[in-house]
Amino acid sequence: MATQEPSPPSSMESNKPGFPKKILGNKLEDKHLCNCCHNILRRPFQAQCGHRFCSYCFNRTVSNGPQKCNACIKEDIFEDPTSILKQGCAFPDNAVRREVENLSAVCINESCTWKGSIKEYELNHEGKCEFMIIPCPSCKERIRFNEQERHNERECPERTLNCKYCKEPFHFKNIKAHDEICPKYPMICEGCAKKKIPREKYVDHIKFCSKFRTPCRFHVVGCDMSVEKEKIHDHERAYAYEHLNLLLHYIMGMKVSMEGLQPQGLELAGHKLVELQQSLRELEARVSQLSTTTSGPPVQGAAASSSSSSSGPPGPPASAPLPPPPTLAPTLSVSTSFTPLPSSVGAALELQLHSEKTKVAELGRRCTELEVKAGTFENVVCVLNREVERFATTMEASNRQHKLDQDKIEALSNKVRQLERTVGLKDLTVAEMEGRLREMSATTFDGVFVWRISDFAKKRQDAIAGRAPAMFSPAFYTSKYGYKMCLRIYLNGDGTGRGSHLSLFFVVMRGLSDALLKWPFNQKVTLMLLDQSNREHIIDAFRPDVTSSSFQRPVSEMNIASGCPLFCPLSKLDAKNSYIRDDTIFIKAIVDLTGL
Repeated sequence: MATQEPSPPSSMESNKPGFPKKILGNKLEDKHLCNCCHNILRRPFQAQCGHRFCSYCFNRTVSNGPQKCNACIKEDIFEDPTSILKQGCAFPDNAVRREVENLSAVCINESCTWKGSIKEYELNHEGKCEFMIIPCPSCKERIRFNEQERHNERECPERTLNCKYCKEPFHFKNIKAHDEICPKYPMICEGCAKKKIPREKYVDHIKFCSKFRTPCRFHVVGCDMSVEKEKIHDHERAYAYEHLNLLLHYIMGMKVSMEGLQPQGLELAGHKLVELQQSLRELEARVSQLSTTTSGPPVQGAAASSSSSSSGPPGPPASAPLPPPPTLAPTLSVSTSFTPLPSSVGAALELQLHSEKTKVAELGRRCTELEVKAGTFENVVCVLNREVERFATTMEASNRQHKLDQDKIEALSNKVRQLERTVGLKDLTVAEMEGRLREMSATTFDGVFVWRISDFAKKRQDAIAGRAPAMFSPAFYTSKYGYKMCLRIYLNGDGTGRGSHLSLFFVVMRGLSDALLKWPFNQKVTLMLLDQSNREHIIDAFRPDVTSSSFQRPVSEMNIASGCPLFCPLSKLDAKNSYIRDDTIFIKAIVDLTGL
């Protein structure tokens, strides 16, 4: 062993650690375990110290430089330099590899009954078990490998769908939000109940829909009724009196509002004017009274002096000279001291009277202006009333003509709708017949089917973008009353081949003669990508697994597809090749009819 030339592991040998211990079907021996990962050896390498490692584990251990062998340290047999692990110090142990690969193995996945050797497990079953639990790449939910396709198509909340109306892609969780904004989403007219009106044309439809209910044109003055467009004129004619009454109330309300905008109303101004006139008369009466009072006091003073002299105490005898009355002068002076008072009061009253007259004149002027404005407004109201009457007359004539026109339009619309229904039924019949004709022209009844796929580049881009990841072929048969089948292709791959391979699957469909056929389907199927130069076709064949639900009698339109996820590497189609000519490829399927 010491003289054997070490050989570095290939890239294929160094990409996985050891096999899990659970796959071993018999007793586990320590010599079959990797001293690094402690799993069953995969591509074993033996170091110069005698310990064995998986190729992957050994390369990972020495990738950062020479390392001490942990097994030697644990067994207390460490010896330098023999126990130093480094590049070039180990060689493939093919004898142990053959021994390990011949060990019996079982699948560790629940419900899987596979049994075989470790070599068969690595080549044919590892990473391909239908019962293997894997995470969904989109939603991260853990699912079985054989349920991945159904999950991606029907259950994954993160799956991408194409809107059946506008054909735009969106995530399944956003389906309600997309329906709210989809321009092609079908809507129903609330008036005529017409269905399947695209949202982008709905506004144009209701503009011309005669059954759509709109507010009355007099809603601004108080009419709160909603009327179908075709009956709006009937409504206006039937409720003309109510509309004119609403219009009159509206105009009178405007008049009151305009009067409220003035400093004072006409009625308030009239009351004020009456109060001022009454106050003016009272002031004039007081002035007259004061004037009379001003001219009266001197006469009363003289009368008082003469009466006082005649009624005074008895004086001396008549022969004695009479002295001048000592109190006369004071009496006269008192009488003349009251004379200036009425003059000042009169002046003040005159000034107040003048001010009141000025206010009265101002109020009178404003009253006159308001009366002029009120008269003008009444004239406007009269003109509006005449216009309303004229409009009512014109509207009545127009309504009569409109009624006649509506009757003609309704009759023509009924004819158009009848013709549209007839044409629609004819179009459906023609489309159905065309589809059947295409299907019949492509159908074969001998188990051999050639599928021509044109516009390959565009369809592959649609598959890469997720808009149309899969395509179904037309149906074909093993005989006229035989099995019904079709093909399903993923131009960007599916499952393990996504992004790297073209995936091709075989699908058993529900047919009219299934009750007469033998189930499960057990005929050999050969799938081919034709070389258009007829040199090297890409061929894959398989015999159905009779325990799989894919080949039982269909209970729905078609069974789950089964076939080759790694049918053809996309690198072959990207390079110069003879499989694609004129942007077209040909897929051929051959069903062995032996035993039918």
